[in-house]
Amino acid sequence: MQVLFNSIKLYKLSDCKSKCAYRCSKAGWHKLCLRACNTCCERCNCVPPGTAGNEDVCPCYAKMTTHGGRHKCP
Repeated sequence: MQVLFNSIKLYKLSDCKSKCAYRCSKAGWHKLCLRACNTCCERCNCVPPGTAGNEDVCPCYAKMTTHGGRHKCP
């Protein structure tokens, strides 16, 4: 189920899993991608469409970084 809040799609945890499963479907490190994507989805309530790119749709997702300063979200 998704809810719109100020035109932003908010996802429940179960939606995060399905959205991240698709987002990471072509990733070389599938389990690592899923773990990072689910963390980002839970924090941002958003996953960009497609298997890569489109991060402009989800600014929180795009801005999240690791302790090393690299992009956290796939």
